[in-house]
Formats: sequence, C-alpha cells, structure tokens
Amino acid sequence: MQLHDLVLGKKDDARASALVQRIRMHMNPHPAGQLTHNIPYLDGRPLQGLQHKYGQTVLFFPSAGQTCHTYCTFCFRWPQFVGIEKLKFNTREADELVEYVRRHEQVTDILITGGDPMVMNASTLAGYIKPLLNIPHLQNIRIGTKSVASWPQRFVTDKDADDVLRLFERVVASGKSVSIMAHFSHPVEMSTEIARQALRRIISTGANIRMQSPIVRHVNDNASCWSEMWRTGVRLGVVPYYMFVERDTGPYNYFKLPLIQAHSIFKQAYEQVSGLARTMRGPSMSTHPGKVLIDGVAEILGEKVFVLQFLQARNSEWVRKPFFAKFDENACWLDELRPAFGAKKFFYEEDASATLRLEPAPGEETAMKPREYAL
Repeated sequence: MQLHDLVLGKKDDARASALVQRIRMHMNPHPAGQLTHNIPYLDGRPLQGLQHKYGQTVLFFPSAGQTCHTYCTFCFRWPQFVGIEKLKFNTREADELVEYVRRHEQVTDILITGGDPMVMNASTLAGYIKPLLNIPHLQNIRIGTKSVASWPQRFVTDKDADDVLRLFERVVASGKSVSIMAHFSHPVEMSTEIARQALRRIISTGANIRMQSPIVRHVNDNASCWSEMWRTGVRLGVVPYYMFVERDTGPYNYFKLPLIQAHSIFKQAYEQVSGLARTMRGPSMSTHPGKVLIDGVAEILGEKVFVLQFLQARNSEWVRKPFFAKFDENACWLDELRPAFGAKKFFYEEDASATLRLEPAPGEETAMKPREYAL
C-alpha cells in the first residue's frame, strides 16, 4: 500500500525508489550461501565474479553478460538486474578464471552464466572461451541462456550469429564439449519456426542443448505443459535436464508451489513420456547444502515421509544418500521440512564439512561472514 500510494497517489519517484530498494533487501537476494560460501579465492583474494560450490563445476559471471533478452519476474538472478552494484556477481577478468581453473584439476566444467551470456557479441564471448581451450583437465563449457526461447535470432539472423556458431565449432574441434543450458519454461517457446531453426543450427555445430526450468505457479504448474515440453524437446534434439523448485527469493510467495504439488506434477508428466525424456530430474531444490531432489512420498514405520536425496552437494559423500523428512503438505522449501523418525537434525546439518573451502586464506572467515544488505 505504501508503494501504491507513492507511485499512483503522491507520484514521488525518489521516495518510491527508496522504498523499492528496502523491499528488495528483504527478498533474500542471494540465497543458498552465494555470497558467504561459494566465492573462491586465488592467492588470498576473493574472486567476486566466480562461484565454486560443487567440486567439478565453476560458475563464471562475465560483466558483459549481466543483462538479458527478457526479464522473467520469477528469475532468481534478479539482483543482477536491479542496479545495486553490491548485489551483483561479475568480473571483467578472464585471466583470473583461467588461472583459478588451471590450479584446480578437479574442475571439469565451466558454466558461463549471468544475466545471460548470449547478450554478449561473438567476439567478447570468444575472448572468455578461447583461453579455456588450453586447459587440459577442463572438459565441458556450459552456457546458461534464455536466448533460444526469447531471442532465437541470436543464432539465426543477428549480424554475428554465424560467428557464434563458428565459436561453438571451434570448442568442439578442440576436443571439449559445448552445452547450451537452455531455459524453456513452456512448450510454446519451442513452437516457432525461428526457435526450431536456432536449435537446428546450434546442434549442427556439435554442441548439445539441455532444457531446464523452475516449476512456477501461474506459468507451468500442470503436468501436460511439462510432458509436452519434454516430448517436443526430445524430438528437436534437446535433452531434458532439470525441473527446479522455485527458489526462495524475489516474489517467491506469488510463484511458489508446495513441494507435494511440484512432485505430483513431475510424476504425472514423467508417466506420460518415453524413456528418452526421462533424463529429466526433479523437482530439485537448489539449497545451501546442495541440490535436493524430492524423490517421492512413502510410509515407513507408520510415518508418512518425503524421500529426499542430494543430486549435488557441498560434500560429495552426501550425493545419492537417501534421507527422510516428515510429510508436510504446505512445505515449499527445504527449511520448512523437519527430520522424520524423531531425529533432531538432518544428517548434513551434523556434518562439519558443510562448507567447501578450496583455498583458505588468512582472514577468510571474516571475509566470508554473511553480508549486511541495509542501504
């Protein structure tokens, strides 16, 4: 009501802007330890444009890729777009990325993300990617993008569309893979001829395309939407990858679904597709300890429970280790669940290795304390 009054009543832009900023600070802008636990170090310096949560994969946020062809209101990366510099992840330094990956031989994958990296022109994108081709242990270069759905022209008619495709070909020729992590939230996004042409052109380079999306109330919260999207994707050469639970950030209350409803939609959609589409995993929560899969609902020793497991985790020993939570029909996120069978904590909450530390530095613990977001 305060914002409504300032915008439509008093028409006070300055006060409205200040109120919007205060509201944003209460919307959990960087969930799951992104600022406190995921930032790696190089020679004692934090690398603010990188995240390294899981051992094999480093996320890279090039500063030139921190806008998007479209701004989905359910996007959990909204802090990249709202003009508050201290909330952004980004860097101009490709050299630091290359050096960091060289020193960590367990890293096999780079995920270039944003924003949307495909807003960059081909030359800028190549400037980040080409130096990576000389790192022997690096195998896969991923690009997270909504462009295939929202601006397929990027791969078809943009003036440097052919240059982008030649870059993909060069990566494949080097012996590494290119994976386009394409955000498709609804089957209509694959229904246009130009979107399908973009898919064909990308695949022709030797790159592969995987589809992922959150399950979002008011957008794709029904099984037929998902089953159609998976079937269409497989037919067009796209690999179903992840159904995510809407993250607990931004306008979460409007878009969230109870976990039991998300699981029911996933299961119904899964029943309707062939084995080729059953590479899809979900529903998965990207939480502080890791990616938690809602595997099902069961009754064990007379107690109704959620069956859960980690698909990725800060401690790799947790992966694929089943655990159980009391059934709660209203729970929408991991922190709303409680351990089953009388346990006081989930197993991972008792594990002191919950924080990944690849290169501890003097003063790191102080530097990595949670940040205050007050303006």
